[in-house]
Amino acid sequence: MKKAPISILMSVYQKEKTKYFTEAIESILAQTIQPEEIFLVIDGPLTTELDTIIANYKRCLGHQLTICKLKQNQGLGVALAKGVSLCRNELIARMDADDIMVNNRLEIQLKEFQEEPNLVIIGTDIIEFSHNIENVTGKRIVPKTNEEIRAFSKKRNPFNHMTVMYKKSAILAVGNYLPLKGFEDYYLWVRLLKKGYEGKNIANILVYARAGDKMYMRRGGVSYLFPGLRGRWYIYKDGIGNFIDYMLSSTVHVVISLMPNRFRGLFYKKILRK
Repeated sequence: MKKAPISILMSVYQKEKTKYFTEAIESILAQTIQPEEIFLVIDGPLTTELDTIIANYKRCLGHQLTICKLKQNQGLGVALAKGVSLCRNELIARMDADDIMVNNRLEIQLKEFQEEPNLVIIGTDIIEFSHNIENVTGKRIVPKTNEEIRAFSKKRNPFNHMTVMYKKSAILAVGNYLPLKGFEDYYLWVRLLKKGYEGKNIANILVYARAGDKMYMRRGGVSYLFPGLRGRWYIYKDGIGNFIDYMLSSTVHVVISLMPNRFRGLFYKKILRK
């Protein structure tokens, strides 16, 4: 099968579950069009089980699987910035190491880029699930047009990170990912919009995103609070939104970060999700 000129960019670290990682890789290999490259950033030392699985995939996939190892865990922003800079293709599709692609995701997004070459980023809606895709916990519906995306970005992240396909040249032109825990992607999108680049979200559900208590735990606590406030300040200083937008979004961020995990989960499910 002829492979499409696409690099899939993933980052994996030692806390990933081997079962979930395998499901993510298999969903890539089940795509109706195969990517020319799967670029895997290993963010620090892994478990023996993960090392073994990755070695097995490398033997099977050969040149299609590129592996970049970081000696120490440096976080998602650093890992993805490294990956973007080294990916072989102009089109890069993001994928998390525990999510599942619908089997025609790459085909649909590639067609969108071919039909609208002015676009530099295309995302989709997601279904969130726990344990298996039959156990749906919510949906995250994002704005569709470039104008809607710009307006939405003043207060919230306008793209589902694990769904986006973007052009490498545009990402590098605005400075690539930066190490802002939990906001690496949001601040990157804002810089794209500020530069005048155009994007869209399509209504198709093309990724099943794994959610659950651990996801809500990652979005709370002091370690999440301060990078988020710093990221929102950068967004405001870059001219996306006014001071009221900044204060409202920052206040909500503080409340969400400091509330108990159980209530944070309910808030996401009842308020921030469909």
